[in-house]
Amino acid sequence: MQQSTPTPPPAPHRRALLAGLGLAAATPLLLGVRDRPAAPDPAAGQRNLAGGRPVLLRGASLVLTMDPALGSGPLGTVENADVLLRDGTVAAVGAGLPRPPGASVVDVSGKLVLPGFVDAHTHLWQAVIRGGCTDRDLFGWFSGCTDPQRARLTPSAVHSFVRLAALDAVQSGVTTLVDWVDIFSYDLVESYVRALAGTGVRFTYAMFPPKPDAVLLTKVKRELVDPVPLGSFQVATHAARAVQDHNRAHWEAAQELGVMLNSHVLERPEQRADDPMGVLADIGALGPKLLVNHAVHLTDAEIAAAAEHDVRAAHCPLSNMRLASGVMRLGEFARRGVKVGLGLDGGTNDSSDFHALMKTAIGLQRARAADAGVFPQVPDVLRMATLGGAEALGIADRVGSLTPGKRADLLVVDPAALNFAPRFDWVGQLVFNGRPENIEAVFVDGRALKLGGRLVDVDTARVVREAEAAAVRLRATA
Repeated sequence: MQQSTPTPPPAPHRRALLAGLGLAAATPLLLGVRDRPAAPDPAAGQRNLAGGRPVLLRGASLVLTMDPALGSGPLGTVENADVLLRDGTVAAVGAGLPRPPGASVVDVSGKLVLPGFVDAHTHLWQAVIRGGCTDRDLFGWFSGCTDPQRARLTPSAVHSFVRLAALDAVQSGVTTLVDWVDIFSYDLVESYVRALAGTGVRFTYAMFPPKPDAVLLTKVKRELVDPVPLGSFQVATHAARAVQDHNRAHWEAAQELGVMLNSHVLERPEQRADDPMGVLADIGALGPKLLVNHAVHLTDAEIAAAAEHDVRAAHCPLSNMRLASGVMRLGEFARRGVKVGLGLDGGTNDSSDFHALMKTAIGLQRARAADAGVFPQVPDVLRMATLGGAEALGIADRVGSLTPGKRADLLVVDPAALNFAPRFDWVGQLVFNGRPENIEAVFVDGRALKLGGRLVDVDTARVVREAEAAAVRLRATA
């Protein structure tokens, strides 16, 4: 969901804008900060599988590897198989794998294993306004919910809301997320990144600066994000003709930093006047280093240009439906080969239910076409939720499938539940029946963040209490 765009100052000369890119990093990020809530220990979730020992997931009834070379069909399906994790990577997938010396064994018999979900677009701080402005469109959401709350944020409140939403995403099966953030002061950004780092999720901090300030972008990347092993960085922007110089400065900064540019594009038809795709073309940003979010109202020519230049896209069907923004032409994107991932989109998702997101991605296309055979089908949407999201972010060499050698980001799903049983077509049931409570375990980089249906080393009641208290304090200042 797009944020409101502040009026930018005149664009500085490129040399001045990028002057700070060679600055040395300051003292590396420490996880404890005086006068701020301490982030949870990022290694805490591994204590039950401590010492870097291998982990053997034994006897899964079904493994969806997302790698056709490893199994059958487009999802690389393997039945009655084990998955071995070693040194944070997937070491092997197959039946009857030998137990390495000292390995921990997790019994997953009767269960499903698949790669973790990749949330290609979100705004975690918006947890403070969940369920808000339910009768508003995008612009009403800006004026009634996001703008008033963002203006009152404090470092402590940011930490509480981001931690709450990130842990909700993890317990729902998200192992990688991209957070598009237009929070400006350094102390708020610092608290934001600390909260993300403390949850153990793999994350990208996509920073929208209040002005074309490469010095600030570099400082945040080098001092806050780079020291976090699972953290990465993007430059965020709002592509629009009125701020084209601003957009160009952001693109130049992204190039200097070697990261993607991340822009909201044509979420609403009224934004056609901004000509965002034309602006992105004019500044030279069209290419595999560009991620566009929503992209609901692109023309045939604009979709063709995105495909020709290998532009990546994030589809946010639940948010687009809630805000009456329209339905992305997902079939046309697929037909032309555009890499598309799925995005929860923060506050207008209201929760972090990736099963609901997948089901909605299918349902909206069918409702629009009055045809159950249109793209995406169940295998398509499962791939979009995992490997497709990783491809859109340019990290498919590391995550998104259970290919040996990739990082060990994966889920264990228990189908023995009232909402899931009895078995008919487990692949279809993952999408149409699944809920977050069916996710028994979540591993990120080989570390268990959820086991036995519970987050590891997380006092969820305390997380909720602190977020509630922060919300009360914020609203008292209104």
